[in-house]
Amino acid sequence: MENELDTKSLTEIKKQLLAQEKQLLKDLSSVSREDSHERDERSAAFPEYGDKSDENSQEITDYSTNIVTQKVLEKSLEDVEKALERIEKGEYGICKYCHNPIDIKRLMARPTANSCITCKTNLQDNE
Repeated sequence: MENELDTKSLTEIKKQLLAQEKQLLKDLSSVSREDSHERDERSAAFPEYGDKSDENSQEITDYSTNIVTQKVLEKSLEDVEKALERIEKGEYGICKYCHNPIDIKRLMARPTANSCITCKTNLQDNE
């Protein structure tokens, strides 16, 4: 069947996810640093531009942006890692709600998808 996930497609999706993971880690390292107080945690990088008030103001603005960016990147990374984990467990491409196969077109467009279009639409309609 054309809409089912085959080995070739799964290999391509895994390759795409690994590349995305690598890029997310790179992007994350540009806006955050490892937290010396928490294991496996990161903190948004606080820029140091100088001691003048306009420099201090810019530091705070950039730090605030870094915090938001870090959260978005961490969520994206978590989604990618969960998708890779589902691949390893042989659970990839199955909707977590109805347990039916997710359409291959959806998976190719959004490799981190964990629900089919029908379930995703139903969830959004109920919000």
